[in-house]
Amino acid sequence: MMKRKVLLRHKWKTKVFVVVLLGFFCFSRFLLMEAQYRRIGASSMFPQKPKIAFLFLARNRLPLDLVWDQFFQGENENRFSIYVHSRPGFLLNRLTTRSKYFLDRQVNNSVQIYWGEASMIQAEIILLQHALMDPFNERFAFLSDSCIPLYNFSYTYDYIMSASTSFVDSFADTKEGRYNPKMDPVIPVNDWRKGSQWVILTRKHAEIIVKDEVVFPMFQRHCQRKSLPEFWRDRPVPADNSKEHNCIPDEHYVATLLAHKGLEGELTRRSLTHTSWDISSSKGRERQGWHPVTYKLADATPMLVQSIKDIDNIYYETEYRREWCTSKGKPAPCFLFARKFTRPAAMRLLNMSALGVSKEASSHSLSKEKEPTTAGYFDVVWFIPPFLKRDKCTKILQDYDIKSKKKGSK
Repeated sequence: MMKRKVLLRHKWKTKVFVVVLLGFFCFSRFLLMEAQYRRIGASSMFPQKPKIAFLFLARNRLPLDLVWDQFFQGENENRFSIYVHSRPGFLLNRLTTRSKYFLDRQVNNSVQIYWGEASMIQAEIILLQHALMDPFNERFAFLSDSCIPLYNFSYTYDYIMSASTSFVDSFADTKEGRYNPKMDPVIPVNDWRKGSQWVILTRKHAEIIVKDEVVFPMFQRHCQRKSLPEFWRDRPVPADNSKEHNCIPDEHYVATLLAHKGLEGELTRRSLTHTSWDISSSKGRERQGWHPVTYKLADATPMLVQSIKDIDNIYYETEYRREWCTSKGKPAPCFLFARKFTRPAAMRLLNMSALGVSKEASSHSLSKEKEPTTAGYFDVVWFIPPFLKRDKCTKILQDYDIKSKKKGSK
């Protein structure tokens, strides 16, 4: 009798254990199915779209990070990615950037860049190598640390992605004599081009640049800037400086490489980044035209921004070519970005809500849908303490601009 009770109790415990185990298994399956359903729902809600890789070339930190923070704000990150090339060893952390979008976005194999040398091209190639690792990056936009966006993200994305071409400023260089005959026959003079380094590339063209083992070595050997007096202490003083060959690699490389590959038919031959060159203000003949205008606090007005947005064509004198700017076959603004802006100047424009789609620009809508506006997009001046009055803020920015000028900032 006792044995029978023990046996029944053992069977009862076994049944309870089996029921509990079965219940746990069913509950686990339910949680797994629910997680899968949520993932499917999330992916259908935010499907992966082709991305624009924003490639920033910076000296150290990004002085306009708050401007770009507002540009990316509210956008789902499945439409863009960010890569930054700064000096070796520099880190973008909470001490060096105030924007979450730039945290840890520096590449880990950067090189020291010297203006007017092939190291600038090396930095561009490094950025492309990192960006190409993401298979969803379809466009690759080079930007400087002094660039500002002229429109909001949606407008910019639609403009760039609606074109099947790369945007590469490219024209025949027939006046300055930068072509070095030593490049022939690898790079014949007929393939020699000049243009802005601020290009926007398709994935195909980005891969061509990364894989290039022919044109870039020729640039390293035969395309070097003319030495200026301030650099003579670092190298032998030239006997006759006027006879030195002068070549700025980053102003020629991409355009020349793609022309050399016979791909100019796949380009929109203009840049989307506006730069103003003021030769009359240059000091000395050897520096004329070498540096763009830098916009400071006093220059930063809505009128300046609007004047850039109003540009709808570009004339290339060496080719007698006028490039009328279009998108989707319709007239469109020529530029989406502009440089060079100091931090106080860019912050002032941000404060004035001058960076966004204006009423005038809305006539250049890229689609039949209402063009996205930025009313209120830049209205929150969260970088200025609320206890400071507007005139006090302006005084602070003016002082900052003066100090930067004294330090010799460009």
